[in-house]
Amino acid sequence: MAIRKVLLPLTGTAAGEAAMTTALMVARRWNAHVTALHVRVDSRDVAPLAGEGLSGAMIEEMMSATEKESSQRAHAVRAMFERFVGEHGVTVAEARGGIDHPTASFAAVTGREEDIVAQQARLADLTIVPHPESGEDVSSSDALHAVLFDSGRPVLIAPHRATASIGSRVCVAWNGTAESASSVLAALPWMQRAEGVCILSAEGYQRRGPGAPDLAAYLSLHGVHAEIVMFRSANGSVGAGLLAAAQEFGCDLLSMGAYSHSRLRQLILGGVTRHVLENANLPVMMNR
Repeated sequence: MAIRKVLLPLTGTAAGEAAMTTALMVARRWNAHVTALHVRVDSRDVAPLAGEGLSGAMIEEMMSATEKESSQRAHAVRAMFERFVGEHGVTVAEARGGIDHPTASFAAVTGREEDIVAQQARLADLTIVPHPESGEDVSSSDALHAVLFDSGRPVLIAPHRATASIGSRVCVAWNGTAESASSVLAALPWMQRAEGVCILSAEGYQRRGPGAPDLAAYLSLHGVHAEIVMFRSANGSVGAGLLAAAQEFGCDLLSMGAYSHSRLRQLILGGVTRHVLENANLPVMMNR
């Protein structure tokens, strides 16, 4: 299946521009439409604070300040979008079929970001999430996890700095789980167009299920020749070993399943998903 619609949630962070660059690269590769979505904070969400001992006047003042800040942020995000598409010569138009070049549009709505992003992502072929700012915990990103757990669609975490290319050398992290199987399906169109494809597997990463040779045989039925690389943990970390193997292959798109263990377990103890989220410097497409 081709990539035709890309959803790009924007919050006004500096990483948003790198994500826009990544989204444009995807759109150019697939002649896709990018919907840049900004979710404004609803000032009414402050109202529950009335039960915290705050007076009506105090709450009204907080709601007014929230609305003002939300409006300013929305204008700043829209200005960033318009400047970006202008500098890169992107056609601004509504999404429609039969277009032989990338297009983009901007939408601003009010509500809870994680709910709206997950809902909109259900009718997008790919959602690209900006990498959190330095010092923030990427594994706690509400928008990222809303797409992963509530959309049924793949999410691509853009790196802090956009790479020179995307999808020319694709790696699939394989451990035999249902999550990794979903990642293979999402990456299949990319693999069919790629110059090189690599299956990354490791004894400490493999779970109950088909092995890497089985995946290679399956991909061959779809016209994809994939080499198998058995990587090792680096400094005791499977995630670090995975990223090192991807880098050695020259990977510019890593596809993998997310949270084979529970999210809570990984938040507390760490895990492959968390390590990759926090340390990858290349585009990573994840699936549940």
